[in-house]
Amino acid sequence: MNRDRMLIGLGVALLVALLASRYVYLQLRQAQAPAAKPAQVAQVVVAASPLKLGQRLEAGDLRLLEWPEGKQPAGSFARLEDCQGRAVVTALVENEAVLENKLAPREAGAGLAVAIPVGLRAVAVGVDDVVAVAGFVTPGTVVDVLVSGSGAGGPMTRMVLEHVRVLAVGQQVQADVNGKPQTAPVVTLLVNPEEAEKLTLATSGGRIHLALRNTTDTEDVNPPPAYASALFPGSTVPAALAPGPVGNKAIAPPPPPPYTVQLIRGDKVESVAFPNKLAK
Repeated sequence: MNRDRMLIGLGVALLVALLASRYVYLQLRQAQAPAAKPAQVAQVVVAASPLKLGQRLEAGDLRLLEWPEGKQPAGSFARLEDCQGRAVVTALVENEAVLENKLAPREAGAGLAVAIPVGLRAVAVGVDDVVAVAGFVTPGTVVDVLVSGSGAGGPMTRMVLEHVRVLAVGQQVQADVNGKPQTAPVVTLLVNPEEAEKLTLATSGGRIHLALRNTTDTEDVNPPPAYASALFPGSTVPAALAPGPVGNKAIAPPPPPPYTVQLIRGDKVESVAFPNKLAK
């Protein structure tokens, strides 16, 4: 019995010794393993503070931020001097990477002009609170342009331009971050040359209105003109809004309807029309 106990104790001791030696071996091997190499980092130029559209970059507007090597955004910069003196063509938030496609050429200058894409024009139109949808027409929103005036058929309103982007309101080229309404006597719209001609003619020949629309709604509606005679049938057109001359000819009012008399001769009924001379 004592012999069996001694054998069991010896076996347990050997097992413990093996486990202890295994643990010491692993610890020594781990201690001798070479340290992991630190991740390689690069530096990327970012905005040190929020930047407005058209703002010319100076040293205080930029800073360098560490970025994983090989993961830098396409078109980013590694040196501050590569960005200084150039204007941003879109607003940037703090710590946003400054990219080549977000900067205007160095010779393009600064201000609103750098935000106008090639081939487009910025046209300013006079507005009031009602025309500008009570101040909710802000930079970056999309509007339709309507004009009210006198046409061949009398007073009318028609839509002359659709989904036009607002470039600036007054001298503000960036919408309020909290979405507050902005009021100003002038709104600048971004249009192509043909639309610029229509817009200029509309502002000189009638009263314009701006209709705010969803920025994702790009479908052309092209509704027919709305005439006052259709909205208010039987109403008298004021003299100031009456149809004026077109070319060298004046538009005459429509003639009065004739009188119609029914003549009954036996079993025959005949209608005869007579001019309405009393209406002259």
